[in-house]
Amino acid sequence: MDLSFIAVFFLATLAAGGVVYALFYPMLSGEARAEKRRKEFAAPVAARGLDREAQARAKRGQIAQSLKEIENRENARNKLTLEQKIQQAGLSWNRKKFYTVSAMMSVGTGFILFVLSGNPWLGLIGLFIGAFGMPPWFLKYCRNRRLKKFGVEFPNAIDVITRGIKAGLPLNDCLRIVATEATEPVKTEFRLIIESQTLGLPLTDAVAKLYERMPCAESNFFGIVLAIQQKTGGNLSETLGNLSKVIRERRKMRDKINAVSMEAKASAAIIGSLPPVVAGLVYVTTPRYIELLWLTQSGKFALVACGIWMLIGILVMRKMINFNI
Repeated sequence: MDLSFIAVFFLATLAAGGVVYALFYPMLSGEARAEKRRKEFAAPVAARGLDREAQARAKRGQIAQSLKEIENRENARNKLTLEQKIQQAGLSWNRKKFYTVSAMMSVGTGFILFVLSGNPWLGLIGLFIGAFGMPPWFLKYCRNRRLKKFGVEFPNAIDVITRGIKAGLPLNDCLRIVATEATEPVKTEFRLIIESQTLGLPLTDAVAKLYERMPCAESNFFGIVLAIQQKTGGNLSETLGNLSKVIRERRKMRDKINAVSMEAKASAAIIGSLPPVVAGLVYVTTPRYIELLWLTQSGKFALVACGIWMLIGILVMRKMINFNI
């Protein structure tokens, strides 16, 4: 037999065997069944992964909704009513008296500007300023002054409570001592806490209302400390002692920053007051020289432009020298 025929037959048989092996080996070896089992097993895993991802998205949505609700509550707390603003200012006014004082300020400011200038438009501006500008500014001024006094006296009140607890007195007796012997406005605020407890309000709720009347970090810290102590217990005297130390350190830091920034504040005051002072001196010495600013059209334009630039400069300097602690 020819050797070439044998070689061709051998190669054809080998090729056919290779094709059969490639086509039928996965079924014969069980790889197809294994792949099918792997797919069946991986499908629930993928489904569980999708479920976990959906649960994570739902949880993130719930957290975002909770944060939004907390933010809305804080915004609602910041939107104070007129009665709350008057209470924080430490005034014994009601709504009617506030509106009466506002009307009197409006009429007085408008009348003074009209008499001094003889311009009815300035009188109307004075009416608007006296009605909507001066009363809110007065409430804010009284509130800031009262908060400052409270921040100075409050660490002393906490020290009195700490010493009383170390001496064996109950917490309510220590609060009564502060309510009778402390200086204003701490005396009034602690008296309101005692009165709230007398009416049946728990101590934690009564102290929490202190932050609504005195919106400062010190009163908030005090309420948080008492609330935690009421729930978990612990050494209240040591905790209040640490709180008093923290408040005094904050006060010391605030005073240090004010002292360091006083030079910048003095420079800003000098720079801001220099143009009107120079204008007044020039008007006293040579009035005809400066009258062109309000007698000519170009002078009026220059005066308005300078006023706008001065206002921008004052606001920028105010932003640079004010620090929030």
